[in-house]
Amino acid sequence: MPRSLKKGPYIEERLIKRIAGMKKGDKTILKVWKRAVTITPEMVGFTFGVHNGKEFIPVYVSEDMVGHKLGEFSPTTKFVRHGGKMQKELEVKAQVKQAEPAPAKK
Repeated sequence: MPRSLKKGPYIEERLIKRIAGMKKGDKTILKVWKRAVTITPEMVGFTFGVHNGKEFIPVYVSEDMVGHKLGEFSPTTKFVRHGGKMQKELEVKAQVKQAEPAPAKK
């Protein structure tokens, strides 16, 4: 439990009001900057644009996500690749494999 039971989960009231005014299954993306908001059952079926510091990542909320934070589903860093000699060898093998012509079908 990230917060004490006495305090309860962190929920933004303005966000709940915006959700209450929408229909279930509406395709509108609600932009959210507060990544620490806990997902509640009222949020299921809506799509949120969660800000990752640069852009808004669309997150469709399902029943499995209830109790988690919105920020957990919008990564802030992008994995590029590992470096080094082994990685270069793997990339060369992948390029050679792609360059080989596909066998002809009969």
